[in-house]
Amino acid sequence: MENITSYKSVLTIAGSDSGGCAGIQADIKSISACGAFAASVITATTAQNTKGVIDIHAIPIAHIAHQLDAVLSDISFGAIKIGMLHSAEVIQIVEEKLVENNAKHIVLDPVMVATSGDALITDGAIARLKAFLPKATLITPNIPEAEILLGKKISTNTLSKAAKEIGKLYSVSVLLKGGHVSTTNNHVQDILYIVEDDTIVTITNPKIKTDHTHGTGCSLSSSIAAFLSLGESLESAVIKGCN
Repeated sequence: MENITSYKSVLTIAGSDSGGCAGIQADIKSISACGAFAASVITATTAQNTKGVIDIHAIPIAHIAHQLDAVLSDISFGAIKIGMLHSAEVIQIVEEKLVENNAKHIVLDPVMVATSGDALITDGAIARLKAFLPKATLITPNIPEAEILLGKKISTNTLSKAAKEIGKLYSVSVLLKGGHVSTTNNHVQDILYIVEDDTIVTITNPKIKTDHTHGTGCSLSSSIAAFLSLGESLESAVIKGCN
């Protein structure tokens, strides 16, 4: 009898990075490396490289809808990873299609500003994104994104409090990434707040000294989605993703 290998599937909904370091390209690499099958819906194409974003081209809403219909009607996804949703209209159609198809295990990286500092979302879309957050299982903001979500500055010694505040405000579990914190030691801490249990998990890893951080958020959120699709608990998926 022939042995047939079956892969768990993850859908990534995000923009395309022509430089290959972030966006859909980074997502597919990370999902595949974690042992899951990756499918994709592209929300925008970007002209960018390792130095920055030169141009963003929005995909027509109707075509995004067709992409979503095509994959969601055919493939069973154990998790959904969401990256760049650059406009309120894109957010609306993604939310409608995911709700319509009873999508589960949604990991949303609230991409608003690139590592280079370039804006990746319109101001009008931020309010719509905030309204979408409760539909997610987990959101993975860095500190600048978390400050936008809270509407205030975050002190580096109150990350746990900030993660819990975001989780309570938007009724969603939160992985607050600590990569932007300047530390005097060789470690970095990420804070996971699990809203269902009202618990905080601190994840500590050695700090890697490098300037090559473009796309790290995409890779991390995709890895977490992959581990969720493979049956890991939220806490376990996040810890494995961070490691």
